[in-house]
Amino acid sequence: MNTNANDMSEGSTKQPCTSGLWRRLRRSRDGAAAIEFAILAIPYFMIIFAILETFAAFTAEQLVTNAVNTLARELRTGKITYNLGRTTDKTAVEFRQAFCDEIAIMISCSATEIATPSSLYLDTRTFTKFSDIPTTIPRVSTASFADIDPSSFGYNPGGPKSINMLRAYYRWTVLTDLVRPYITTVRPAEGSSYFLIVATTAFQNEDYP
Repeated sequence: MNTNANDMSEGSTKQPCTSGLWRRLRRSRDGAAAIEFAILAIPYFMIIFAILETFAAFTAEQLVTNAVNTLARELRTGKITYNLGRTTDKTAVEFRQAFCDEIAIMISCSATEIATPSSLYLDTRTFTKFSDIPTTIPRVSTASFADIDPSSFGYNPGGPKSINMLRAYYRWTVLTDLVRPYITTVRPAEGSSYFLIVATTAFQNEDYP
């Protein structure tokens, strides 16, 4: 009888200990922060990277805009000319090289890129009056988000007192493609993702000698 009483006593003490252990496990917060961080880390860092990448894209856009203004000033004042038989004459390739030198702090142009555009496109033309200057981006189709069509781009700046336009287009590669659909109306070709940087200026050349 004593043995049975002892067994019953031991059994009654084991039950509370087991239930107490489960209660402690349910209340334990050890490792919760690590688990929560693991769940939230990927979207968190994607958002941070997207913010930084957007900042870099807009910085590059400002750089391209400054380069357009600088090269336009060179054309306007006659420091860069085209087909006038002067030492200041530059070919299309030489003009692209001068433009690439202006944006080299963030954007690198290879020799192939300078010779055959695939990311950086320049359009420099002369017009008889300002109203003839195009105000829209040429597209490959009439679709709302069609890619640009560079087939009409050229290099033909005028001489003294001529009316000119300089436009630059650059395909800035985007890795975290979260924000781009909201900041550009151009959709890249299949398998690529970029933010199209566009900078334009129109001007009349000075009556330089």
